[in-house]
Amino acid sequence: MASTSKDSQATIAKKTWELENNIKTVNTVDEIYKYDKQQQQDILRTKPWEKDPCYFKDIKISALALLKMVMHARSGGILEIMGLLLGKVEGNTMIVMDSFALPVEGTETRVNAQAQAYEYMTAYIESAKVVGRLENAIGWYHSHPGYGCWLSGIDVSTQMLNQNFQDPFVAIVIDPVRTISAGKVCLGAFRTYPKGYKPANDVPTEYQTIPLNKIDDFGVHCNQYYSLEVNYFKSSLDRRLLDLLWNKYWVNTLSSSSLITNADYLTGQINDLSDKLEQAALSIGRVIFDPVDRPKADDKMAKATKDSNKNTIEIMCGLMSETIKEFLFNSIPKNN
Repeated sequence: MASTSKDSQATIAKKTWELENNIKTVNTVDEIYKYDKQQQQDILRTKPWEKDPCYFKDIKISALALLKMVMHARSGGILEIMGLLLGKVEGNTMIVMDSFALPVEGTETRVNAQAQAYEYMTAYIESAKVVGRLENAIGWYHSHPGYGCWLSGIDVSTQMLNQNFQDPFVAIVIDPVRTISAGKVCLGAFRTYPKGYKPANDVPTEYQTIPLNKIDDFGVHCNQYYSLEVNYFKSSLDRRLLDLLWNKYWVNTLSSSSLITNADYLTGQINDLSDKLEQAALSIGRVIFDPVDRPKADDKMAKATKDSNKNTIEIMCGLMSETIKEFLFNSIPKNN
């Protein structure tokens, strides 16, 4: 009898410890969701980013905001979409808590907010505060369907305007087409430099494939902004919701094929690569008459090689995925 009592006490103690440990874990995970109004007011009053053009180094995006942005961008198809970000600031880190779509009309190359969108934006933020969401507007997002995450000339002008009048503010660009092709979220977060400021290192930190018809726009403005390190976080409730979504849609996920879904994009990438190789070949031909052009020719060929490798890897990943699924689900074992 005494042994049974001791076992029961040990079991209760173990369960109590597990419960307390889980509570501590949940509190640690959800700590980021707490909003300190006084802290935010102090940061807005001191404005440390005005003294350092590169003050903000990182950005954290909630799973909720990321999911809503990806779904919104995907729903736009080949047209650009636009939305607003709600969040806060902690030190030199910007934290995006939520996002919502704006009622704007986009095209295949640009999207601009009009008066109706700004009215909707103001009404949404006021309504959010009524229900206890105290976060302020901390940025905007839009999509670049199929041509990468960077800021165009119009994007730079829009972000500069926002930073001048409602800083701290960040610009997020998401590419829904490349997200499907690469199998991971293609997203970038950017802030512009003050007008007339020249960064010490004016070379883009990471090479990315830019379509031939966008290269000039990218090259002219690429030194007017810098990118932030992007990280994602989710609450304990987000984890449960994502698990439920996976349980519901895992069949659709496994049955989909990036090669079929993104067939037009992949064809366009190959055509674009062909045009770049033609230009590289012409540059190499001119080197015979003017050796000074050799660095430019070599650079074009090196970039075309990188683009070719990227396309090859994405296509190979798609083929490997189809081969594995074919073997797992459609192969019939032979009876001995």
